[in-house]
Amino acid sequence: MRVAVLADVHGNLPALDAVLADVRAAGVDAIVLNGDLATGPMPAETLDRLAELGETALWVRGNADRELVAAYDGHLDPDLPEVARRPTEYCAGQFAARHRELLAERPLSISLDVDGLGVVRFCHATARDDTEIVLVDSPIDRFQAAFAETEEATVLLGHTHMPFDRLADRRRFVNSGSVGMPFGGTGAYWALLGPDVTLRRTDYDLDAAGRAFRAAAPGYPDLDGFITHNLLSTPSDADVLKAWRK
Repeated sequence: MRVAVLADVHGNLPALDAVLADVRAAGVDAIVLNGDLATGPMPAETLDRLAELGETALWVRGNADRELVAAYDGHLDPDLPEVARRPTEYCAGQFAARHRELLAERPLSISLDVDGLGVVRFCHATARDDTEIVLVDSPIDRFQAAFAETEEATVLLGHTHMPFDRLADRRRFVNSGSVGMPFGGTGAYWALLGPDVTLRRTDYDLDAAGRAFRAAAPGYPDLDGFITHNLLSTPSDADVLKAWRK
């Protein structure tokens, strides 16, 4: 089995469409949707596109997915910071019931037998929590603790929006990066598995994507900021790593 891993799409339909074209060209057997799929300028449209993948797609829960379901149900955590709360409330307001059902009750992690790699673990953040942070330079004991209940030699994760590939206590940990909201560089980032792990980047028309966002989501919170800082340019990986470590 060959697998594409798409994480942190964040409602960026133009980026998703560009990546899916590359995924189709790669001839994969399955697509793991590794969490945080819809919170962004085009949430409903993004989920509708992912639903078209049918049984080829395997869905993993991200923290933003969980929060969207809670918001749709009227139970959003009141302590969620405003920077996350406002987009979550906006996106939940764009949902129909079918969108809520696409995200509800998804697993925290899954495993698949991948050609050349054996059984691989997939999770959004860590195997025990959908918000826990592990970085490329996190201490090995953090990896050991976060994945103590799993044993696969290869683990694919997302959440921090920056691709990496490293060893920690003889296990290989790979972050596929973010399809729709990357840190460190523009474009759409994903991973191809089988027979090895290949970190991939897909180019797409960023200006056209910005125009699509303005047409589809004029009410999205701080849309200008999203386009400027998460599409046309991105935060520095050095700055983001420093912020994550606090």
